[in-house]
Amino acid sequence: MKQKIIVKVQMNCDKSRTKAMKIAAVEEGVISVAIEGAEKDRVVVIGDGVDSACLTLRLREKLGYATLVSVEEVKEKVDKGKGDEKPKPDPKPAPKTCCQSQQVLIASMGYADEPNCSIM
Repeated sequence: MKQKIIVKVQMNCDKSRTKAMKIAAVEEGVISVAIEGAEKDRVVVIGDGVDSACLTLRLREKLGYATLVSVEEVKEKVDKGKGDEKPKPDPKPAPKTCCQSQQVLIASMGYADEPNCSIM
C-alpha cells in the first residue's frame, strides 16, 4: 500500500532543505521525496510501508521542529485504454510441506507385573 506522508519542518535555508530530503530519502520503503508548500516548509514522502512517526521523529531530532501533517493512501491511476485488460492473478505460493517425520518408540516397562510394585 503506497502512502503519501506530509511533514511540516522548520527549514529556513537550502542547507536545511537538503538535510531534510537526505533524512527522508534513507528511510526504509521511500519511493520519492519532495519539498512543497508556499514557504517550502513541507516534506512530502511517497513510499510503501514508511513509518511516519519514525520519519517525523528523525526530522525533529536533526532539524529542531517537525510536525506530521497528514498520512494518506495513494491510489494508482488507471488509463481508460488499458482498462479492458484483465488483471493478472497473483502467483500463489507453493503449499508448505513437512518433509521430516519422527519415529516414536513406546515400550512397556513391566512395572505393573512385578509383585514388589508399591504403586499398583
